Amino acid sequence: MQRVLTLRLARLFTQRHKLLPSVRTAAPNMSTLLINQPEYNWLKELGLKEDNDGVYNGSWGGQGEVVTSYCPANNEPIARVRQATIAEYEETIQKALDAWKVWADVPAPKRGEIVRQIGEALRRKIKALGSLVSLEMGKIYVEGVGEVQEYVDVCDYAVGLSRMIGGPILPSERPGHVLIEQWNPVGLVGIITAFNFPVAVYGWNNAIALICGNACLWKGAPTTPLTSVAVTKIVAEVLEQNHLPGAICSMTCGGADIGMAMAKDERVGLLSFTGSTHVGKQVAMMVQERFGRQLLELGGNNAIIVFEDADLSLVVPSAVFASVGTAGQRCTTTRRLMLHESIHDEVVERIAKAYKQIRIGDPWDPNTLYGPLHTKQAVQQYLAAIEQAKQQGGTLVCGGKIMDRPGNYVEPTIITGLPHNASIVHTETFVPILYVLKFKTEEEAFSWNNEVKQGLSSSIFTKDMGRVFRWLGPKGSDCGIVNVNIPTSGAEIGGAFGGEKHTGGGRESGSDSWKQYMRRSTCTINYSKDLPLAQGIKFE
Repeated sequence: MQRVLTLRLARLFTQRHKLLPSVRTAAPNMSTLLINQPEYNWLKELGLKEDNDGVYNGSWGGQGEVVTSYCPANNEPIARVRQATIAEYEETIQKALDAWKVWADVPAPKRGEIVRQIGEALRRKIKALGSLVSLEMGKIYVEGVGEVQEYVDVCDYAVGLSRMIGGPILPSERPGHVLIEQWNPVGLVGIITAFNFPVAVYGWNNAIALICGNACLWKGAPTTPLTSVAVTKIVAEVLEQNHLPGAICSMTCGGADIGMAMAKDERVGLLSFTGSTHVGKQVAMMVQERFGRQLLELGGNNAIIVFEDADLSLVVPSAVFASVGTAGQRCTTTRRLMLHESIHDEVVERIAKAYKQIRIGDPWDPNTLYGPLHTKQAVQQYLAAIEQAKQQGGTLVCGGKIMDRPGNYVEPTIITGLPHNASIVHTETFVPILYVLKFKTEEEAFSWNNEVKQGLSSSIFTKDMGRVFRWLGPKGSDCGIVNVNIPTSGAEIGGAFGGEKHTGGGRESGSDSWKQYMRRSTCTINYSKDLPLAQGIKFE
């Protein structure tokens, strides 16, 4: 079984890309930037250099704080980025608004053609850009490439959507009248993304926002600025080749000051924020104070529920992938595994054995399934969470230690014995810790799934079709993503992505998520020579 499991997991992570060497080949001098070392010359294929401008609004600049980006696999510096000042933010906002006036006049299908070209440009750089994601964020190479592929896929989706968006024609109760729904762009879409998906989340927002007729202003995570710069260079080149204002897709690298300015700025028609619930709440209050529109993608305390009739050959690889993929740093990571009491011990034993087979190493090694945490701070959060779990009655089944190697590596960890309502179980810690809970009844399991504040992703494993539809129904999962016999992670772009409660309520990517990037007007047109009133009112 273990060999089969290893093969199944390995299939999730295909062949390596040879652009990236092992971290052990890096020069021992920590003051030397990786970009200056021969092994990392491929970074220059993305237009990166030792010092990079962190502002783009049709032209490149950056007069703010200089930040250094570090590789999580060895904590060595990669390159530097000059962030935006508030004055540069103001300049960029104005240029983006001016660019929007041009972009809004471009017919939607032609906007779709530009987005198609962006997707093609990303395809041409997918290996180098995926390598950069792996180097700067820390996820394994195939996940980095997969993330860029998500942006490409959303571009493909948006191209078709550009010929389909629109509202219905509605019957009027008045003779000689017609009702129509008219959808128009909100204008400028602000996009604030997180470190864990430094390409894909921007892509979900950018591609859909563009075909809807909006300009975009992007602030990526301060710890992945090189990825933001590299992506923007690719997009900017497409716009410039089509003689369009580059400011249609603007970027301002920065910290909380830039994020706060975007949240408070009435010129930002929609603010899309991806990040923690704590920061998201502050952003939401600032946007709401100006009666602005917001799209929030916040925390997730996701659960897999395994019933006694489940196919364990599906359960074990699903639970392992969902809990340790991206080193537990996905918003859809499984953090709670609820097992029926009759299979609890067997499943824990099998998953613990699988954990011991997970190949931990350099993110770009072809055999690696698990890389480092993104920052040193995350390592400390990992240790603190394990200590709290022990104090609250948890038993460490495996893991629990920092690994003795360069970089931010920790052991993937399983903890059992905690009550379902333990405070640490209800706390989303963005690290690879899996809390295993034992339940007796369906009602109990569904209740435990819903009792946490977040409502992003959830899944059950069962063969009982009645239970499946109870799970999908009004008394089932209260999450935005409700799965059956698959993990909590790995959402497809064709569906709307997002969650309920403290997850924020936003929806991105597929289905009718495009509506969040547009404003709707109900229009009544009188093509007769009379003026009848609605509801039969006479005013004569």
